[in-house]
Amino acid sequence: MAHTYPKLHNAGWPGLVGKGEGSEPFIDLETMIDLTTKAEVNGQKFDGMDVFLSLPHIDIDSSDDDLKRWADLFREKNLVIGSMVAPVWPPSGGSAFGSEDERKQFLDMILKACKIGRKLKDIGIRPYGVIRIDTSGNPETWSKDPEGNQKKSAATFTEACNIAEAHGERLAAEGEISWGGMHSWRHMVQLLEMVGRPETLGFQADMAHTLLYLLGYNAPEDALVGKDFNWEKDELDAAYKKLTDMLRPWTIDFHIAQNDATVFGSGSHDKTGRHCLVNDSAGKLDVPYHAGFWLNDENGQPTRAVQHICWDGCMFPNATMMQQATWSDILGAMVEVRDRHGWD
Repeated sequence: MAHTYPKLHNAGWPGLVGKGEGSEPFIDLETMIDLTTKAEVNGQKFDGMDVFLSLPHIDIDSSDDDLKRWADLFREKNLVIGSMVAPVWPPSGGSAFGSEDERKQFLDMILKACKIGRKLKDIGIRPYGVIRIDTSGNPETWSKDPEGNQKKSAATFTEACNIAEAHGERLAAEGEISWGGMHSWRHMVQLLEMVGRPETLGFQADMAHTLLYLLGYNAPEDALVGKDFNWEKDELDAAYKKLTDMLRPWTIDFHIAQNDATVFGSGSHDKTGRHCLVNDSAGKLDVPYHAGFWLNDENGQPTRAVQHICWDGCMFPNATMMQQATWSDILGAMVEVRDRHGWD
C-alpha cells in the first residue's frame, strides 16, 4: 500500500565520509544532489536529502547568503533538507568526554549547527529533521575511565540539549561501535538515560551500524547472540527484537542500510559497521522486513516517531556511487519500506 510518510531522503555525506586524504577523492554535494534527483522508481523520487555541515559540502561557518544559495539549489531540484550532521570531531570539534577545551569545541559545533538548522527552517527548506551527534572519542580512550568518561559525555550532551532547545532543534546520537560510550547498545542506552532529555536528545538508528551491536564487536560482554550464532532467521529476529525493543523508544531518526556483518574503515574514519548495497547477496538483513522492527511498535503499528527515513551508504567506492542504478535500487528498497511500514 502506498503511503505518504515517512518521507524518503538520500544522504549527502557518503560523498565525504571515508574520502579525502589517504582514500578516494571527495564527491561534491552538487553531484550528490544530481544523483539523488535523477533516481526514480515507478514515478517515485526522493523527497529530500540529509546533509553534512562540513566542507567541501555545506560549511559549518556558512553565511546567510551561503545558506540561501544552498536552499535555492535544493528547492530548484524539488528537494528539502532534513537531518544534518554536526562536525563534532577534531580539528573543528572535540571529544565529549575530553578536556575542558575539547568539550567546549564540541559544544561550539553544536551551536553552529543549531543556528544553521534554525535559519534553514526560517528559509522554508527544512520542514523536519534533527542534528546528528556522537561522542567524538574512541572506545579505547573511553575505556580508560568508563564511569568518569560516561559522566563527562552525559554532562556535555546535557549542555548540547540546552543549546538545541534554545534554537528549536533536537539532537540524535548515532549508535556506532567506533564511538566511545556509544559502542554497545548498553552503553548507548545508559548515556541516553543519564542525560534524560528524551524530548531533545534521542537515538539515530542506522541499520548497518546497529547490526554490529548484536555481535558485541567492541563490547563482547554486550553481545545479544552466542558464539555459535549462524544468522538463522529465527535467532536473528529474536536478537534483533531485543535490540530494537531497548532502543526504539529513543529512536527519532532512522537510516535504512544494509550490512554484511563485517567492519570497515577508510580515510580518517575508524572501522564501523560496513555499509553494503541493498541487494548485496552477503547482506545479513532483509531490509524492508527488519526496518519494521524500528518503525513499528510492539503491536505492529507505526510509531510515527520519524517524519523521514534516510539511506546511508558511507564508504561506498566512488565508482559505485557514480552509477545511477545504485541510487535507483536504494530508492526502490526505501519505497518498499514505506509501503510496508508507513502512514498517511
